[in-house]
Amino acid sequence: MSSNPVRFPRASPYWPVVSHPLLRRVLPGLAVSALGDGMALVAVIWLARELAPSGQHGTWIALAMAAYTLPSAAGTVIFGRLLRPRGGAQLAGWDAILRACALAAIPLAHLAGVLGIELYVVLLAASALLHSWGSAGRFTLIAELLPQRHHLPANAVLSTIAGFATIVGPPLAGVLIGWVGPGWVIAVDAGTFAVLALTYRLALPPADSVDAQERGASRTAGFSVIRRNPALLNLLVLSLWFFFLFGPVYVAMPIHITDDLHGSATLLGAYYTAFGIGGLAGGLAAGHLRRWPLRATTIGIVVAFGVAMLPLGLGAPVGVSLPAFALAGLIWAPYMSTSMALFQRSASVAQLPAVLAANGAVLVLAVPLGTVLGGPLVGALGARPTLLLCAVAIVALGLVAGGIALSRRSARPSGDPAVTEVSASR
Repeated sequence: MSSNPVRFPRASPYWPVVSHPLLRRVLPGLAVSALGDGMALVAVIWLARELAPSGQHGTWIALAMAAYTLPSAAGTVIFGRLLRPRGGAQLAGWDAILRACALAAIPLAHLAGVLGIELYVVLLAASALLHSWGSAGRFTLIAELLPQRHHLPANAVLSTIAGFATIVGPPLAGVLIGWVGPGWVIAVDAGTFAVLALTYRLALPPADSVDAQERGASRTAGFSVIRRNPALLNLLVLSLWFFFLFGPVYVAMPIHITDDLHGSATLLGAYYTAFGIGGLAGGLAAGHLRRWPLRATTIGIVVAFGVAMLPLGLGAPVGVSLPAFALAGLIWAPYMSTSMALFQRSASVAQLPAVLAANGAVLVLAVPLGTVLGGPLVGALGARPTLLLCAVAIVALGLVAGGIALSRRSARPSGDPAVTEVSASR
């Protein structure tokens, strides 16, 4: 009995991650930075609302949110030759430095009285330029420091930290905005990125740059690697459509709550809170999936998520649809961990930064494009039918992906190297 408390943490799939001599120095900085980003989700919108001219709030809020994410797609190509030879810690550290500097310029310009809405959007865009490379750097660092069997739990730790921040950060930002204003909340976010940059610099030993020829010489080498690897290409296409088909939910959900359910903003908040809590639980559970067949699990997540979304689209009462939405969050959460583990297994460490940056550049466009589509869909079909269409389409996507995976596997002879690779991913 007395040995159980000692054996339990060491038996956890997360123990090799949190006890790693280098990663345990980085994780606190990642947690602080994630909390700052969680607060910024609210602060960025609120400051845009304050700076925007009267009658143009919606337009400028949309532009500010787009500027805070979408430029990372361009940064993937623009800085490809410069950043591809760098290690994971360097990529993540440079992203943190840029975000700290660009975001810190916002409250400084506000104090100087020169911050207009146009400059605000430009600074937000500058802060996001290396975001895909920074994300690629974090997951590359996992592949550099840990053996393959620990990649999925490590990815799950990163996803859980981000999920927890999205639950705690927004309400904390609301309190701070009421106290000191949104500009200072963005200043806090900049400070958290400065802490993260120092963490990467001081906690990890300097890594030698890999020869650029080994990682690929062109700006689009990551896209080329994905295009030549059917497993990676299929995974990217699956993720692209999965995220795209979820995009209209952001438009349909609030209209469904207010018009169909005759609810308030409080009820809408309850749905998103339920999704976030489910996501946190799913992130914690993801590390325990390491012995599951990862490709089948990733496809299964898509199908199960679509099924969990069906009660909303079918007009189920709140007592059914609210727990179902929480279940959808639980199912959604492991997707990033499993898909990143598949990338980490299918690409070499030398190729991984460019490949993950290319993957991130594509996926960062998927949800916004789906959200844009949501407006016309809701206008033409209504909110509830749009939710139903999204759920059914996601289920169909997963079933098609599963059918393609099965047909490709059965079509290969047993000695085919690709079959060996699929078996290894299990």
